[in-house]
Amino acid sequence: MEFKRIFKKGRVLVLAIFLVLAVLSINPHPFNEGAAIRSVEFNSSASIAGIENPKANLVPLKREVIEAINNEPVKTIADYYSKEALFEIGEPVQVKTNKGLYKLITKEKDGKPNLGMVVLDAPKSNLRLGLDLQGGTRIILEPQEKISDEDMDILLLNLNQRLNVYGLSDITVRPTSDLEGNKYILIEVAGGNDQEVIELVGKQGKFEAKVSNQSVFKGGNDVTYVCRSADCSGLSPYRAPQQIAADQWTSTFEFSITLSREAAEKMASVTKNLKIEGEYLSESIILYLDDKVVDELKIGSSLKGQAVTNIAISGPGIGRTRAESQLEALKNMKNLQTILITGSLPVKLDIVKTDTISPVLGKEFVQNAVKMLLIAIAAVTVIILIRYKKPSIVIPVLITTLSEVALTLGTLSLFGANLDIAGIAGILVAIGTGVNDQIIILDELTLKQRAETNWIKRMKNAFFIIVAAYLTAVVSMIPLLFAGAGLLKGFAITSIVGVTVGVLITRPAFGAVAEELYKE
Repeated sequence: MEFKRIFKKGRVLVLAIFLVLAVLSINPHPFNEGAAIRSVEFNSSASIAGIENPKANLVPLKREVIEAINNEPVKTIADYYSKEALFEIGEPVQVKTNKGLYKLITKEKDGKPNLGMVVLDAPKSNLRLGLDLQGGTRIILEPQEKISDEDMDILLLNLNQRLNVYGLSDITVRPTSDLEGNKYILIEVAGGNDQEVIELVGKQGKFEAKVSNQSVFKGGNDVTYVCRSADCSGLSPYRAPQQIAADQWTSTFEFSITLSREAAEKMASVTKNLKIEGEYLSESIILYLDDKVVDELKIGSSLKGQAVTNIAISGPGIGRTRAESQLEALKNMKNLQTILITGSLPVKLDIVKTDTISPVLGKEFVQNAVKMLLIAIAAVTVIILIRYKKPSIVIPVLITTLSEVALTLGTLSLFGANLDIAGIAGILVAIGTGVNDQIIILDELTLKQRAETNWIKRMKNAFFIIVAAYLTAVVSMIPLLFAGAGLLKGFAITSIVGVTVGVLITRPAFGAVAEELYKE
């Protein structure tokens, strides 16, 4: 068999062209080192130093990568976190990335030194890995009542705003449903477990301030500005932490907000009828969050009937120690600030399911997934060799199988689709389908030695069976796009992409090679 004849065939040339395009789309860089910045926390050391939070859907190889800390190389995420843990609170740190040099001051978070960044190993290609493979938190929310498509759009917009205000990137917020038509919201946040985020997205976030049981302003449109900087938000300087029980402390947060003119005038109309009792009015302003009292604030007598737009909001934080109560107060403040900025959700949401995978475990999943693919391909090679006992047949089958994997991954990379564990299972299914189709082609050409049927007719018979099987496979995968609240979507997509590129590109190319084998 002459290889020159094979490479001159149009179908083989088409496969070669698409393989080149797939490799360009994946853009492999297997020797990349460093810790890529996944997200930068709001008002953290990194944020203050000028390190930008990566934009959502950023191409993996475009991420900013930390190369060294204090002139010591950083090659993996383990290097980054081990160095961060050794710093003292308030210690200056120099961080070098592929985009610049930054000077940070180490802050405290949960009693530990923190630079304010979540990192992952430097990407080695443009393939986007799902949470199963890179680590993160997946949350499925279900509205407590049936909602319209318009309300669903409002929900998605509001949740996106809340998470963006929280200073997170690599966020996916999308609607999904199951086979029974129940609507859900799927949220995926790259990074480790963040309990604050889980609690935040599960709250309706209905904030309201009342005076004399009359609503004076609400979170959202009534609030035009919420201070989140250190000069006008934080622990209250006027209320020191207090021990309220043997193992219980309370601290108070405080921050300023600016009301709209309409909300200020509404508050003025309510307070003008109140009595003055010493330095304060007869009624307090009571703050509610999700219909529960957050705090009660005295109203100065000078504010009677005045349309004041700048006011201070405060609230408590409770913990077992003084430090714990202060951290809890700051966490509650951050949640409340977010809700005041974004407003309340149109309906309450129930958390149906929460999955959290650590970045370290995700890395192990990647390694195991690659091993599974290699084992599957090796097993197929051995079976084909045993069946046909000819290396000249095994080699084209192996090359075709590897080509299908490369084309599938290239297509996912091109369209920015995530590759997760379910997606890898879909690739394995596509590999099995591809090998089955190749066997059909070989059987038609080599095992059915019928004198009345020429090889062209046999090839047509083979592709009739292949196309029929392809249509059946695609139709059977469509319901899986919605099964399990969309969690099997990756499996369905990669399966459909895999069998499609096979039928359109690799099967015809393999058929061209098989024709040469038949003639020989």
